[in-house]
Amino acid sequence: MIELSTVIQDLREELEQSIAEAQGKNLQFELGAIELEVSLALEKSAGGKGKVRFWVVDLGAEGAVRSNAVQRVKLSLQPTVEVAGVRTSAFVSGRAGSLEQ
Repeated sequence: MIELSTVIQDLREELEQSIAEAQGKNLQFELGAIELEVSLALEKSAGGKGKVRFWVVDLGAEGAVRSNAVQRVKLSLQPTVEVAGVRTSAFVSGRAGSLEQ
C-alpha cells in the first residue's frame, strides 16, 4: 500500500513533465478534469494528535486488508497552472510514457 498523497504527487509530477514537453509544440491538449478512483484503507494512529492516514490499496492486496476497512473513493481533480501570477488551464502534449495508455 502507498499513501494517497504519494499517488497524487506522482500524478502531479507526470503532468508537470507533460506540460514541460508541450512547450513550443503546435499541437497541445487542454487538460480537463481528472477522475481518479482508488481503494483506500484508513489508519488512525494513537497518540496526542491522532493523525488519520489514507493508504491506496494495491489491487492484489485488497484481500489481505479487512474488506470492511477498504473504501472505494472517486476523486475529481481540476488541474491548473500558474502563469505570470494567474491560474489558468493546463495544456499537455508529448508521447505517452511507458505506463500510460
